Amino acid sequence: MNRSVLISGCSGGGKSTLLQELAARGHAIVEEPGRRIVSQELKGDGAALPWVDMAAFARRAIEMAIADHAAAREQSGWTFFDRGLIDAVAALQHLTGETILEKLSVAHRYHRRVFLTPPWPEIYTTDPERRHGFDEAVAEYDRLAAIYPTLGYDVVTLPKIAVADRADFILDCLSRETRQQ
Repeated sequence: MNRSVLISGCSGGGKSTLLQELAARGHAIVEEPGRRIVSQELKGDGAALPWVDMAAFARRAIEMAIADHAAAREQSGWTFFDRGLIDAVAALQHLTGETILEKLSVAHRYHRRVFLTPPWPEIYTTDPERRHGFDEAVAEYDRLAAIYPTLGYDVVTLPKIAVADRADFILDCLSRETRQQ
């Protein structure tokens, strides 16, 4: 069984907070490639920052997500990803029209169920690593919500509830699925 679970969705929708909750419960997590790249780029020359060169940023995120996915195969339990390969490839495809999404998504599959954080304006904030506005975040969410089903994933939109309850919701979904197999 594929135990690499993707949590994607709207930027600022609570993904990182949710991943920290899952980590506190003992699950392996993989931090968002984009946040790690921005942190690295702010310390370096900044050439691949999303607000400087979005295509270079997306290409770096693709490379990082492939490496993250390969490393997660060594884990024995669930590994939860804050975004991943599909998000990065979808961004590159949106920017450049490059059509590598289907090929890469077949070679690097995640668990069949993907959890999406919906747009949630009440918790959305910007910060030095997230400079885009809420409208851009919603547009990205809409693209991702449309793409995942076309790649054969079952999309579950997370309810707008407390973080501990969201973690329970995900773990319950996965637990029920495991029992049914």
